[in-house]
Amino acid sequence: MSKQPSSYLSSKLEGRPKANGSGNGIYSLEPIKKGELVAVFGGVVYEWDAFIHLPDRERSLCIQVEDRLFLVPRPIGEGDYVNHSCNPNAGLSGQIGLVAMRDIKIGEEVCFDYAMSDTMPYDEFHCGCGSLNCRGLVGGNDWQKPVLQKRYAGFFAPHVQRRIDAQRTEQKALEKARRSVKTQKYASKIPAPAFTK
Repeated sequence: MSKQPSSYLSSKLEGRPKANGSGNGIYSLEPIKKGELVAVFGGVVYEWDAFIHLPDRERSLCIQVEDRLFLVPRPIGEGDYVNHSCNPNAGLSGQIGLVAMRDIKIGEEVCFDYAMSDTMPYDEFHCGCGSLNCRGLVGGNDWQKPVLQKRYAGFFAPHVQRRIDAQRTEQKALEKARRSVKTQKYASKIPAPAFTK
């Protein structure tokens, strides 16, 4: 088996331990422009029933790529340590590409919000990102929050975007049905005109 990492990491980035000792992270060595590709995740795809039996470390380094499908790095490389932030500077491009959402300065940690890819509760945790808009708890249903859908528009994995689109279609149908019921309710209160011959 090859020892080459399965993920791509831009030469403008490096993986290294975090200064606070809480694990590893990906840091910018050079300025990165908005829209620039910073990483591409790789590995082996596991279905949910096999995935949930993998060791915790492997599950924590994966990315959900479709409903009930997870990409697990094999072997693990420095590009697999992209952390979560509730105030990310990177977002998804397709299922496995990671691009800068804004210009990134030298020394910044490159992070993305796991709500961009997760729709299942396999990696829920208390967030310590420290951003002003930190959610506190990160979970598999965060993609449903309208504020995140607006903030990350264009940076969701395709399977998450399909769910968002279906959710919006369902909401519009419900709103239309409510309006129709209201209209019928008011129409029934209006007396029919009396016609006389």
